[in-house]
Amino acid sequence: MQLTTQEIRVSHKPTIQQLMDSVRSAAVIAPEKLQLIIATLLAQGHVLLEDVPGIGKTLVAKALAKSLHGSFKRIQCTPDLLPSDLTGGAIYNQREQQFEFVPGPIFANIVLVDEINRASPRTQSSLLESMAEGQVTSDGVTRTLERPFFIIATQNPVEMAGTFPLPEAQLDRFLISLSLGYPSFADEVSILEREEHANPLDSIEPIIELADIVNLQAATLQVGVMRNLKEYIVQLSTATRAHSEVLYGVSPRGGAALQRCTQALALIRDRRFVTPDDIKSAAHAVMPHRILTRDRNPQTAREVIAQILAQTPVPVE
Repeated sequence: MQLTTQEIRVSHKPTIQQLMDSVRSAAVIAPEKLQLIIATLLAQGHVLLEDVPGIGKTLVAKALAKSLHGSFKRIQCTPDLLPSDLTGGAIYNQREQQFEFVPGPIFANIVLVDEINRASPRTQSSLLESMAEGQVTSDGVTRTLERPFFIIATQNPVEMAGTFPLPEAQLDRFLISLSLGYPSFADEVSILEREEHANPLDSIEPIIELADIVNLQAATLQVGVMRNLKEYIVQLSTATRAHSEVLYGVSPRGGAALQRCTQALALIRDRRFVTPDDIKSAAHAVMPHRILTRDRNPQTAREVIAQILAQTPVPVE
């Protein structure tokens, strides 16, 4: 597929590459996984990082936040955390003799929600409005969150005591769910070298303006998806609903999320059109947490999606 004269635009690759280089200067992360995280930011979605402790989930989130000229807040979830601890609330000002709204940490451009499954279901649900609609309602007043607004949530799958598993409705609000995995031998040595004499985050300076991210988000919406690729996405979603191991398959909203993520991946890869490879790359992160298997095992969900991708015919241009 070739671009027409009208479709040729200025390449966004230098800005995106600059952001990726900045994050990787502090965090050891596979390029394809960092691409998915940045694609989620450009697609105006949110990321759930699920991995064992010490893999670098928080480091990646902080490195991304420090690379941007924006506000960053970290929320450490505990069972006694209240919804108002996230959203903020009205506090009485004795001098003015009136109540004033004090914003909570959710009012930031990049929000790290650490160990989200340690928060109570009530507190978890308080994130839904901000994630789905980019706004917060408190005391009957709705306040719009500043763009870009990006949540990176983490959870530890090995400690179950004192945790509250995320319900399916909340999982669906995350555009992607990703496991960073253990680093290779060489990468783990590199981690030790970086942390020998200093904190790797200390070397990161803000290099990307928020306006640049907003422009990239707008450019993502202009990436084209051909009709046969839309049909391919629907075929993948439909296959999850018919699979023998699946109780509930990917919803139409999940298909729309997959399309948006592939548009962002195509932009990162310096294209103005989506390819089947973009869809395959995104499907492994977008679809597994959106299906419910009979054994309710996340690994089974990932295997089901891999099987469906292998069995579904790929469109020919």
